[in-house]
Amino acid sequence: MVEQAFINEFQQAYPHVQLIAVTKYTDIAGVAKFVQAGVTHFGENRADVFVQKKLAFPMMTWHFIGHLQTNKVKQVIDHIDVLHSLDRLSLAEEIQKRATKVIPCFVQVKTTTDEKFGMMVDEVPTFLNTIASMDKIQVIGVMTMAEHTTDETLIRTSFQQLKQLQVTHHLPSASMGMSNDYRIAIEEGATHVRLGRILYQGDQG
Repeated sequence: MVEQAFINEFQQAYPHVQLIAVTKYTDIAGVAKFVQAGVTHFGENRADVFVQKKLAFPMMTWHFIGHLQTNKVKQVIDHIDVLHSLDRLSLAEEIQKRATKVIPCFVQVKTTTDEKFGMMVDEVPTFLNTIASMDKIQVIGVMTMAEHTTDETLIRTSFQQLKQLQVTHHLPSASMGMSNDYRIAIEEGATHVRLGRILYQGDQG
């Protein structure tokens, strides 16, 4: 069930923040309901399903938000409007090799010890310098996932680290915040939030 009231309230309260509806919880028919509700940006983390949904709704903006395996790049890269998980040099090199258009990318950064993917904060400057000459990659921001915890201090620390990276490197965007912590992310300067279950359940806690 699409939480139309929440979507409307979010867009009114945070007009400067891009809401990305995560579609791993639904199918193509479900995406259609979100389109009817006024959502225009969608995020998917599975390569095969991503292509199917993008082809079904090509006029929408599609964000690939999951870990992208190098061997899946050829399959999906030209369908991606925005990539949120550029997390290693080998992936950048494969994108450069396979893409036929410029791909706006967020560099994925580890701001917690339990996050599996992403580069360390101190690795970002060297990485940005290394890929600067790749003309198929446009770095538009940085992305992180905070620890899944009720400790607001830990969550804020993660988001503050990411925001500092964004500012330091003069990047326009910061992708941070999910259903459980999006309010904190917005307070700390998120430009993009990736919302899943809250759009389906209406759980705004």
